[in-house]
Amino acid sequence: MKRLGILLSGRGSNFEAIADSVEAGKIDASIGLVISNRAEARGLERARERGLKALCIPSRGLDREVYDRLLIEELRRENIDLVCLAGYMRLLSAAFIREYPLRILNIHPSLLPAFPGLDAQHQAVDYGVKISGCTVHFVDEHLDAGPIILQAAVPVLDSDTAGTLSERILKEEHRIYPEAIQIVLSGNFEIRGRQVILERSL
Repeated sequence: MKRLGILLSGRGSNFEAIADSVEAGKIDASIGLVISNRAEARGLERARERGLKALCIPSRGLDREVYDRLLIEELRRENIDLVCLAGYMRLLSAAFIREYPLRILNIHPSLLPAFPGLDAQHQAVDYGVKISGCTVHFVDEHLDAGPIILQAAVPVLDSDTAGTLSERILKEEHRIYPEAIQIVLSGNFEIRGRQVILERSL
């Protein structure tokens, strides 16, 4: 069975959606390791409550390349097949990405390529867009720029704040991230240029 490694920095709600899907048999894999760069991350506590191996590797003061080597060591030790970023607030080094080519996924709270980077929901509200959403994509060496696996659209209401929009987007994140993970694990896709072609479209 394939083994997932989850990297998180905060509350871990996307991690929990993934874990729930694993337990329900919707993802054909096990969670081998959860790592956070912040000891106070609630996601670590939630992982331990589920009986999963959960580590904190503090990142403060460490060079990105040095820190990522520590991550790679732990992921190798647990024979991790697919790395899932779940609210992980650090940029990965090129060395890390080369270690796991097309085996790192991220969820971003906008319809990429719109509003990459931090505070995407604030950006959407401030810009006045009528539709936002979320994107699951492969991670490459550029910020929020890898090939897109799945997206979900969320209307932006005139009354929305960044907070209310975030809540609605998060529900869609929890729905499509597990689905995208299972697609990648199954291998039922191919990549043509930037395009991820799903089996149902082939």
